[in-house]
Amino acid sequence: MWTSARLRESFLAFFEEKDHLRLPSSSLIPVNDPTLLLIGAGMAPFKSYFRGEEKPPHVRITTCQKCVRADDSNVGVTARHHTFFEMLGNFSFGDYFKKESIEWAWEYLTERLNLDPNRLWVTIYPGDMVAFNHWNKDVGVPAERISELEDNFWGPIGATGPCGPCSEIYYDRGEGPWWCGRTECAPGCNCDRYLEIWNLVFTGLNKEEDGSFSDLPRPCIDTGAGLDRITFLMQGKNNPYETDAFQPAMLALKEFSGHTLDEGGRVALALKIIGDHTRAVIFLLADGISPSNEGRGYVLRRLLRRAMRFGRVLGIHGTFLEKLVPAFVAVYGEIYPELATRELHVTNVLIQEQQNFLRTLEQGEHLLQSLLQASTPLSGTDVFRLYDTYGFPHELTQEIAAERGIQIDLDGFHKALEEARERSRADLEKKLDDARGGTIAVSHEQPSEFLGYQRTGAHAHVVHLFRQGMEVDEAHEGEGASVILDRTPFYAEGGGQVGDTGIFKSGELLVEVLDTQKGPHDTIVHRVEIRRGSLKKGAELEAIVDAKRRGDIMRHHTATHLLQAALRTVVGAHITQTGSLVAPDRLRFDFSHYAPLTPEQIETVERLVNEEVLRNQAVDKREMSMSEATAAGALAFFEEKYADRVRVVTVENFSKELCGGTHCARTGDIGLFKITSESAIAAGQRRIEAVCGMVALEAVRTYENILKTVSQDLKTTPTEIPGSLSRLKESLKRTERQVEELGEKLSAQRAGDLVSESVEVGGVKLLATEVPGVTSDGLSRLGDQLRDKLQSGIVLLGTRNGEGAKLMCWVTKDLVGRGYSAGNVIKAVIPTIGGKGGGRPEFAQGGGNKPDALSQALTEAKSLISRQAEG
Repeated sequence: MWTSARLRESFLAFFEEKDHLRLPSSSLIPVNDPTLLLIGAGMAPFKSYFRGEEKPPHVRITTCQKCVRADDSNVGVTARHHTFFEMLGNFSFGDYFKKESIEWAWEYLTERLNLDPNRLWVTIYPGDMVAFNHWNKDVGVPAERISELEDNFWGPIGATGPCGPCSEIYYDRGEGPWWCGRTECAPGCNCDRYLEIWNLVFTGLNKEEDGSFSDLPRPCIDTGAGLDRITFLMQGKNNPYETDAFQPAMLALKEFSGHTLDEGGRVALALKIIGDHTRAVIFLLADGISPSNEGRGYVLRRLLRRAMRFGRVLGIHGTFLEKLVPAFVAVYGEIYPELATRELHVTNVLIQEQQNFLRTLEQGEHLLQSLLQASTPLSGTDVFRLYDTYGFPHELTQEIAAERGIQIDLDGFHKALEEARERSRADLEKKLDDARGGTIAVSHEQPSEFLGYQRTGAHAHVVHLFRQGMEVDEAHEGEGASVILDRTPFYAEGGGQVGDTGIFKSGELLVEVLDTQKGPHDTIVHRVEIRRGSLKKGAELEAIVDAKRRGDIMRHHTATHLLQAALRTVVGAHITQTGSLVAPDRLRFDFSHYAPLTPEQIETVERLVNEEVLRNQAVDKREMSMSEATAAGALAFFEEKYADRVRVVTVENFSKELCGGTHCARTGDIGLFKITSESAIAAGQRRIEAVCGMVALEAVRTYENILKTVSQDLKTTPTEIPGSLSRLKESLKRTERQVEELGEKLSAQRAGDLVSESVEVGGVKLLATEVPGVTSDGLSRLGDQLRDKLQSGIVLLGTRNGEGAKLMCWVTKDLVGRGYSAGNVIKAVIPTIGGKGGGRPEFAQGGGNKPDALSQALTEAKSLISRQAEG
């Protein structure tokens, strides 16, 4: 049988025979390509090779590339569309072109896969007679099975990039349920009769940022074949969901839903969407992407939530997507080992994200259903409120609304979303601008020469001098300014590392450098204050970095690399960096993980880092090409923009990362490493803070002083503190029990006094009063006793505590049966004391920040109950 694994290997081996270098799939996260959100085509990782910006390891390459395309509107509807898919590809970078790519595609399909040549159809770009002649004369495809399609132009992956005309191969599946039935049906039809299985892109152009096209340095070939499509074709199935790639997941779905694809209709659609989306989510999580409301994380979250939504079609209302993980790992774990190594992480994040969504789904759906009652188009403002407040993807809102035949204002939604983003961007820019002392504008210049890897001092010239955003010729004593030098040892903030500080000096001139930032056109901007003398444009001066501060920063930066390596060893290879701060007094490392680290894990991570410090290993830093770095296994922070030449920082047999920051010469320079905290910052995101060197020593001394103070207060020694605390806690428990007993006695006494204050309204006993000087627990106990003493009635108690007020209401069961509700009472009067509340018909409570209005709230409650009793 032609399994998906066999087909994948067959394709790659075939092109290896044609002198192609086989490379593994790149991550779904684009490296060094800000134009892409996710890898969506086999050629996307090779854009720099197509453009001639970087030399490929071989002029011929073949891959099976993981891809994700976020448009899921046709998933499950056709047999051709998936969110995640594997693209089989062969590439030529200035080597072979149309003739070879056409002949090899035909050879593989007809000779290796033994597909019937008479069922194969070809399309070409209008007027591409070179391709036509290769197909017709060299390969022998009859002219009547070659057609021109205007769509046969493959645009760039992203806003810019390589592109060109293409030629596609279609397989005629014949008449069947997949056929539209039209006599004019032909390749390019939207039905599934003619299945596109191969695309040959003759890449010779590059789309520029202004929309124009330029010629590539040399023509290239980018051909791709969808593995899912070829698999279901070779296995004689109706669609990919019946193949070995999806069947384990479909069987798992059947076990806990009871449904199968054979049922057809909406059930089959739901099964397909769940299978497709879950596969995509698993691969996204395994590549280090975490759920969020922006970017890649939003794609992941939207797919996951849509899959859960279709779970309801199958009668599934709890978490269930995690149950499909073993099925997909079994299919793909060998070819993509990251799925197997990160299986636990993927499973746990899936569970957490589903639980989070289930909590908001009920609230969001309740609001949405109420909005849909009007049966009018849903406003963009309401759609945005559902997205912003409840995490409802607008696609999900649109889907639910469509089931009711109601349109949504998508333009209004996108306008509201963009306005929110603009506000966020403006706030961020203002904060950055304030922090950096104003913006500057520099015409295109040579970049500042950075000397800081080798030294902390250098002679330099002032190239630009700015005050309040305006370029000036001179800045005087007491004034602030922004300075660009022709060369500088000062490191500009980047990659999590803070900017350097220090001084400029020359004769009587003394300038304090307060911060260093990246400027336009790769310049380095120094934010300064003139302490003595005047600083002039063109002046020669000595730039001196604060070497002690730089040393502290270097310690924390190198320690950050060791920390990441230790975390991957102790916690798992799924750990990926999501953010960092490297400062002279601390480091902060944010990473993807689904659960808090245990004390044992934290201790082990700390020990591993300190062991590397004691080994005093050399910290190697060297430049290489991006392809060389990734081939060497260097970790990259994918949100960073890397140059064609990158700097790799290595601690032998322990850590290897891409990094442009400054580092220690040896690990021993770090000194003591101490983790100070571990915490959550978002779903599936954790944060570790730590200190090094003398800062770590000071932290240890602080802990020691705390221990000494505590031991003195407990009149014991530091080593005996645990025992003393244990005895103290037991004593406290006994005291609390005594207080509780006294409280119950006092509560019973109060209940006896208060029950006489009840009044009868319309045959209902009502007690509504303020009880001063009582805690919430005391108020609760008192209310229970009063309810029991009344046997039939309503009790409403209020109390003031600090700057707030508390209200509680009890309704006996017989009155609940007559329509009285404690929840309704609290909801009606709680706004009076400026708060929120609610509960069940038998009991409800709430609190507010207007204690002076408590008497008014009690009066309103009495009136409400009286009206109901007398009505």
